[in-house]
Amino acid sequence: MATILQLETATQVCSAAIAVNGETIALKELAAQNIHAGSLTLFIRDVMESAGLAYPELDAVAVSKGPGSYTGLRIGVSTAKGLCFALDKPLIGIDTLKMMAQGFLNTAGNYTGLVCPMIDARRMEVFTGLYQRDLTEVLPVEAKIIDGTSYQEQLNNHLITFIGDGAMKCSDSIVSPNALFSDLNFNSASNMSALAYSAFSTGDFVDLAYFEPYYLKDFVITQAKKKV
Repeated sequence: MATILQLETATQVCSAAIAVNGETIALKELAAQNIHAGSLTLFIRDVMESAGLAYPELDAVAVSKGPGSYTGLRIGVSTAKGLCFALDKPLIGIDTLKMMAQGFLNTAGNYTGLVCPMIDARRMEVFTGLYQRDLTEVLPVEAKIIDGTSYQEQLNNHLITFIGDGAMKCSDSIVSPNALFSDLNFNSASNMSALAYSAFSTGDFVDLAYFEPYYLKDFVITQAKKKV
């Protein structure tokens, strides 16, 4: 049996879940700005209590590793690493975009098209990848500026559903009868349950000492304009 605590903080969603053998049994999450630092440990406490678990009963901790929000990822990964160090448990890193794609596919029935998760990276740039139904990569993860030519080659041959908080802002640029857009949220710790269980089953753990979030882009500090 694999009992895994799962954390997702890559976007505005702060989410914690408990899964047993790939099935989510407890979930606490909220979508709001700047809540991760104050809420994540409380959400962890809540799902542990809801599942009736003591921390030593966990077999592993899984965390959304990015790409996504620099601050959110730092909070999620540092919290996960702290728990693993304290409990002497292995850490699993889950690709955020693949987790989002899995969440969509869990709800998509017999959908046979491609899925393109997008995380807003400001202006017309998104963190994105493109996946088949079995989560095989069609296009690798990248920071991509979206314009009228984006994905046209793939859209000529495939139905593509664009998901995530970066998808709707791109709907005016990506024009095709094969392009679908979903405004549903798939940034949930519950969507990593199958992926985390698969990683646990194969011993696919990250090195606690050296693991860092996958930021994809350097963090840029902007200075506030001086008041006149």
